[in-house]
Amino acid sequence: MTILYGVPGEGLGHATRSKVIIAWLLAEGHDVRVVSSSRAFTLLDKTFPGRVLEIQGFHLAYKKLTVSKSRTIGLTLRSAPEALRTNFRQYRQLLHGFRAEVVISDFESFSYLYAKLLRVPVISIDNMQIISRAQLDVVVPEEEQENFDVARYLVRAKLPRAKHYLITTFFELPLRPRYAERTTLVPSIIRPEIQAAQPTKGDYMLVYQTATNQTDLVKILQQVPGQEFRVYGFNKDEAHGNVLLRPFSEAGFIAELAGCRAVLTNGGFSLISEAVYLHKPVCAVPIPAQFEQWLNAAEIEQRGYGWHFEAITAANVQAFLGQLPAYEAALGAYQQNGNEELFANLRKILAGLATVD
Repeated sequence: MTILYGVPGEGLGHATRSKVIIAWLLAEGHDVRVVSSSRAFTLLDKTFPGRVLEIQGFHLAYKKLTVSKSRTIGLTLRSAPEALRTNFRQYRQLLHGFRAEVVISDFESFSYLYAKLLRVPVISIDNMQIISRAQLDVVVPEEEQENFDVARYLVRAKLPRAKHYLITTFFELPLRPRYAERTTLVPSIIRPEIQAAQPTKGDYMLVYQTATNQTDLVKILQQVPGQEFRVYGFNKDEAHGNVLLRPFSEAGFIAELAGCRAVLTNGGFSLISEAVYLHKPVCAVPIPAQFEQWLNAAEIEQRGYGWHFEAITAANVQAFLGQLPAYEAALGAYQQNGNEELFANLRKILAGLATVD
């Protein structure tokens, strides 16, 4: 089948996960074209040369460590005219010699609009839809309620009336009855490199921070005696006592993730999913005002895989480290057969669409 695959450019998590599915689709014999933006476009274009078109996407704006709603809206409004012109040019390019039979969207809008304009069925594959289509098993505190309401509204409005929703997740929840017929929960997408890694238990803690303007992180970690931290996110190669800053290296990061005793990170879905897959306890400190990150962190604590904190402090990290045996025991029960469940469901959905056509 001819497939258009939409990948958002915000961060690299969507790109690394989508890359796995795109490679599988090509191996299955499908003709796939991809639209994406920013760093995600660069990564995907390098991996699938000649198949990726660059569009102008939506980006979040930060103030200190928090997502700024006002700055994000302002950034979107300023960039909208040029984004529309660029995306219209790419739309015309797509129409020339390529007509998708199916659109797969990883929470990306351009491909969805393309599908609706040409009346092409849409398959949604992402982790975000769990916010609106499943019944949460954690209590949302009052201070998170507004973020929850906003996130649920945006998720519902993003890809309405898709043919099917495949929701990738490391925590299984009951679906809301109204959504159950066209929704399937599948395990998180795990990169082949992570599947091939052999987990061991080292004596260091892996730290990954996307909000690299937290300038006091090194000082905080230095206050945890006797514990080594290997920190990614600042793209530096420096030693500060027990804190080692690591330059960007995908192979190096995977090796140190497989060999660490535990992970300290924000609430990003990809790393948490990979840590759970490798049975690594997670200390999760989500970026404020990002409900999806809050939910990932809350579910880590709910399942006993780690601890959810609002801030990184020496006391919080020490408390987390003191509970590692309990987290390791809980993670020992987590089992996942790579991406086979996702691939089986996607193959069935595509076969059904081909039969209808």
